[in-house]
Amino acid sequence: MTKVITIKLVQTGPNAGPFTISDLSGNIIAENVSKKTLIGGISYVVDVSVNSIILTSTGKCNLSIVIPLEVYNIIEYQNIKYTQSVTGCVWRHLTNIQLYNTFYGAIEPYIIEYPFTYKFQDELLQNVKDYTKAYKYLSIPDGVFNDNTRIETNDEWFNKAVLYNGQQSSGILELVAKPMHNMRAYMQYPILNAESKTITYTKSDNFYQYNTFWAAEKSSQVPLFKTTCENLSIDKVVNQANMDYGPRSFKKATLRAKELKVRHILDNSSTTHLVSQFITTPAQISYK
Repeated sequence: MTKVITIKLVQTGPNAGPFTISDLSGNIIAENVSKKTLIGGISYVVDVSVNSIILTSTGKCNLSIVIPLEVYNIIEYQNIKYTQSVTGCVWRHLTNIQLYNTFYGAIEPYIIEYPFTYKFQDELLQNVKDYTKAYKYLSIPDGVFNDNTRIETNDEWFNKAVLYNGQQSSGILELVAKPMHNMRAYMQYPILNAESKTITYTKSDNFYQYNTFWAAEKSSQVPLFKTTCENLSIDKVVNQANMDYGPRSFKKATLRAKELKVRHILDNSSTTHLVSQFITTPAQISYK
């Protein structure tokens, strides 16, 4: 025989979900159930012997709880309100020295932004030079951490950049290491993508540097960024609807203003440890 059960989420953390629902015997009732669905309430048909279920969060926050099936009347059920707890789960940081910006099994972006203010006249940005040490850590045979297990790399760095001021933006710049001793591969860049532009960077005299950028916004009277709801620590995302990454033979405007912000992003690796030292943005005065 079977019966109908109704599940409604009462409290959880901000990073919980999606969920897998099973009974105590290990039988899967439902998979990939969103938090929004459980907050609203959902019903399932189960065996009449099931008196408890296991609710497992399978996303970034991995946790499982056993929930007894209690009986509510319709009024009590409708009055159940959802509240979000401040802390969804407990995690430990840097338990593996070879991993850095990984949380709950997912890579989270490492973002650093530098502001620059020029003097009286506007200045034209020429290139970006960043003094950052990029480390990779080797496995430790004896389990005791020491600096001898790390190496400093030359081809690992931030994989994205955004250069902008109050009215201009480079859009998303995908950063890749310059192909060495391969002119044919190097001549393929810049690569113009639908929502980004791929350019190369080099490391010379311990500076990572790049210079293939121009203003990509369609209009300075349309916002250059949008607020992100995915992760408030990211702060903002590029408004791609206002970006044009297509070829611009005669419209490659330079980044020109009395201020500049350089945003570097690492979101494709968690095995690279970046230690940022300082950055410089060589520019020349723009006379008008």
